[in-house]
Amino acid sequence: MGSGEWAAHHTTLGVGRGPLPAPRSPLPAPCSLYIPPMPTVTVTRRVHFSAAHRLHNPELSEEENRRIFALCNNPNYHGHNYELDVSLEGEVDPGTGYVVDLGVIKRIVEERVLCRLDHKNLNLDVPEFQELNPTTENIVIVIWRMLEDALPGRLKRLVLWETPRNYVEYCGEQLVE
Repeated sequence: MGSGEWAAHHTTLGVGRGPLPAPRSPLPAPCSLYIPPMPTVTVTRRVHFSAAHRLHNPELSEEENRRIFALCNNPNYHGHNYELDVSLEGEVDPGTGYVVDLGVIKRIVEERVLCRLDHKNLNLDVPEFQELNPTTENIVIVIWRMLEDALPGRLKRLVLWETPRNYVEYCGEQLVE
């Protein structure tokens, strides 16, 4: 009995469920050479620095400065232990599995930011704050400008923690269309 007769015979007997399927090709179809784009991932490195500052606007009276800035207007300055989160975005490199080596981010942040701000009086020691009130908002913008052209990948976000409960977040200049 040939294969077709066998299938018909067993189908008639209620054993099979129809004719046998066509035989499969002995080899799978050739693999596609298409490689999908790598997913975009954000990586973040946290660094720490300590700095002193005084919040003060010379265009305001001493009384107005004390009212607006309170303890932060102390003429003898005050300090913070800042935490800075530096986030970069990019595609995962298929060879390394990294978006960027976090050690590279650390080194650049140390060279560009920490050596200029750590253990400094921002008002007196950092040229960017000679005329700019060193609020946390202004500090994070200054840090962005220090880093934006120096890092590999795309700088996505900076988060600057002034205290464990207070932070600011900056994502660069947003163009409004």
